[in-house]
Amino acid sequence: MPSPVSVRSLSAPLPGTRLDSASLALLIPAAALVLASALLMAGGGDQWLADQLYRLQGSQWTLRDAWWTSHLLHKGGRNLTTFAAVLLVVSLVRAYVDNRWQPLRKPLFYLLLSVAISTGVVTLLKSWTQMDCPWDLQRYGGLRPFVGLLQPRAVMLGHAACFPAGHASAGYAWVALFFFMQQVRPHWRWHALAVALATGAAFGTAQQLRGAHFLSHDLTSLAISWAVATLLYLIFFGRLPATAALPRTRAFENGESA
Repeated sequence: MPSPVSVRSLSAPLPGTRLDSASLALLIPAAALVLASALLMAGGGDQWLADQLYRLQGSQWTLRDAWWTSHLLHKGGRNLTTFAAVLLVVSLVRAYVDNRWQPLRKPLFYLLLSVAISTGVVTLLKSWTQMDCPWDLQRYGGLRPFVGLLQPRAVMLGHAACFPAGHASAGYAWVALFFFMQQVRPHWRWHALAVALATGAAFGTAQQLRGAHFLSHDLTSLAISWAVATLLYLIFFGRLPATAALPRTRAFENGESA
């Protein structure tokens, strides 16, 4: 009979209730990100940073169509995350047709759902918030005046969809890998989180350099992605247990025992 593989929880056990777990893993990081975004928008931090980037490019968005920002990090990044999503779907299908992958069914479904909901929520909010990109604003050579979040927008200004940041969310949505790895390979969870954060930051920075977003747009996308990933984890797996076990399968044999 195959021997079980121990799957450990986080190094410091979280409190025993879902509410306490949420307050530590969800509310604090998400609230901090939302507060930072609000301060950037209300305090002029967004404009200050965009001013510096705009000035460094000769008072124009010269990097808007640069190869490494437009093609490599924008279009290439979009293709990369699409490929990752397709690979995730294929893996989930295999988990349902190959019994050796059975222990991965629930974690893979959680990951797919988290990525889909995170990017979906960001897309939906973009259509509701009606905020312009920096490159559309008069301050940065565009034609439109700045209209803040929750401020009334004149119909003549047309439709806008730049808040939160969609491209950054394509990277930040994968913060759910932290919780996925918590279930299947706990010792990889921090590496997975670092990769997701670095990817989202790279996508977001490229878009800021192009004049497509303010920093608060990216932080809001990260807050949404983290909130969705954590809430779904609590729904799927409940409070974090002290120990848990998954049966060894061939899908795990190439990795180190947890």
